[in-house]
Amino acid sequence: MGAPNQKDQGLAREARGVAVVIAATGLLWLGAQWLVGPGDRYAVLFDLAALAAFFWALVVTWRIWRRQKRQGE
Repeated sequence: MGAPNQKDQGLAREARGVAVVIAATGLLWLGAQWLVGPGDRYAVLFDLAALAAFFWALVVTWRIWRRQKRQGE
């Protein structure tokens, strides 16, 4: 195995970005729940924002996986 090429480095950079988004979303969502309380009507906004961020991360992770699989062929 040689040194990683630019495509591999790009995939790794994108994967690190997804990891940061997942971790930050989880922490911000927990902080928002603690701040406003689970029964507050504003909590729904934080829930929807967290769901959107997690969905984005899922889609980007799937795209990374597909690109990596395609490169291996």
